[in-house]
Amino acid sequence: MPSDAATTPVPVVPPPAPRPPWDGWAEDPPALPAGARTIARALLRGVSHPVPRTAPGPLPASRLSADDLAALTAAAPTTTDDEARRAHLGGKSTVDLLRRRLHADAAAPDAVVRPSGHAQVAAVLRVCDERRIAVVPFGGGTSVVGGVDPGDEVRPVITLDLSRTAALLALDGTSLLATFGAGTTGPQAEELLGARGYTLGHFPQSFAYATLGGFAATRSAGQASRGYGRFDDLVHRLRAATPVGDLDLGRAPGSAAGPDLRRLLLGSEGALGVITEVTVTIRRRAAATAYGAWTFADFAAGSDALRVLTQHGVRPTVIRLSDAAETRVNAALGGHVTRMRGCLAVATFEGETAADAASVLARTDAVLRAHGAQPRGEDPARSWERGRYASPALRDTLLGIGVLADTLETATTWTHLAALKTAVTAALQGALARPVVMCHISHVYPAGASLYFTVVAALSADPIGQWTTAKQAASRAIVAAGGTITHHHAVGRDHRAHLVDEIGTVGVQVLRAVKDALDPHGIMNPGVLLDEAR
Repeated sequence: MPSDAATTPVPVVPPPAPRPPWDGWAEDPPALPAGARTIARALLRGVSHPVPRTAPGPLPASRLSADDLAALTAAAPTTTDDEARRAHLGGKSTVDLLRRRLHADAAAPDAVVRPSGHAQVAAVLRVCDERRIAVVPFGGGTSVVGGVDPGDEVRPVITLDLSRTAALLALDGTSLLATFGAGTTGPQAEELLGARGYTLGHFPQSFAYATLGGFAATRSAGQASRGYGRFDDLVHRLRAATPVGDLDLGRAPGSAAGPDLRRLLLGSEGALGVITEVTVTIRRRAAATAYGAWTFADFAAGSDALRVLTQHGVRPTVIRLSDAAETRVNAALGGHVTRMRGCLAVATFEGETAADAASVLARTDAVLRAHGAQPRGEDPARSWERGRYASPALRDTLLGIGVLADTLETATTWTHLAALKTAVTAALQGALARPVVMCHISHVYPAGASLYFTVVAALSADPIGQWTTAKQAASRAIVAAGGTITHHHAVGRDHRAHLVDEIGTVGVQVLRAVKDALDPHGIMNPGVLLDEAR
């Protein structure tokens, strides 16, 4: 059992975390399940444009002068080694991986700098601001929206790798708060907390590599958001270094001391400064977990059931609803295609006791059955939990045989959910040849829900242009239908053009004014969130 006493704030540094390979998600991608091979054959129809992994190509020479490198090295360990630079070419979107496999990357960082904590981060930013060197903060490198690309900067650019800041800096068991270095990965945080009887409860699909600083900088949601909340709901305090000085925000669980400036850093994607420490709300680890699954005749019935469940205040830890296409594909991948029809909902329920978990399951079951759900037992939910992080690695394999696989997400109110799903599906089907477009509700709120789309199609001879065109079509459909351009993947470069549609011209001017105040020379992650026009 965890101690209720506040512990001494002595840093606990975990072993180094694994990193993904430069051109994929997994060093050894999995073999395709039989169901996936069947789907791939149907998509390809005997014609394929595979994009296999290849040996890395040469990188351009670093543009940093000897004097620049000396100044950076004095601030924090710095390298211009090609292997290190290659590992920081950008994120892990499908387009990112295609560029690397096709040797079409536009740029590479001129150096990789690895500070060990806030003081070194601040020192690096002072050097870069004085010398007008652009800075790309880098956590786990899992962005799928161009959030950590070195870009095509005319000026030199460094990647600021925060992995050496990983640490449990303080743990307050009385207040249930833990402070971490921003470079702490999800698994590192859970291991450090789990050894002391606690959990953070934030499990996005990028969990294996993504960092707490990245979760904050992108306003990550996590698959258990219904039970634990979005990451921005969990943040108590943030510490950040900016080119003009430090920010240390959040001293009480509630405050009326002006606007909440933490909200400026949450979702700022490194464009305003570098988040170096995050204090988060933690919980005691659940003693029991229950599982449930149900099918609905159609997506509309399932959506309505989830709406009523959420508005009645019933809180499963995880709840998701797949449409018919995703239900069929997931059933095929699991080898039980003939046993699953309709739209599948899966849920998990954590509790301090088995009775607590069973109670929430029973309440959920009653509401869903009242809306026409057919119970399917525990197995589908347990199967989902076992494979919840598998898709990115499967994509590595699919690209190698000529199959495009990517995702996008949005959210809207319950009133507009069906229209938004229809619009985005139609946009993707119109932009791609014979795609399989799947969708699920991934996060629920009393007022609405998130829609998460997965798209699978045969790669064309121009795969980068193929997906870029499709993604742009989907983004236009999202905006036209009144959805958010991103529910949890962030803005990055990919969604930047649509930010004004979401927050308006005045909103963009406000963000620009904040950036000008904190980053007057525009060195922080240029081109992300805001364009570089000044």
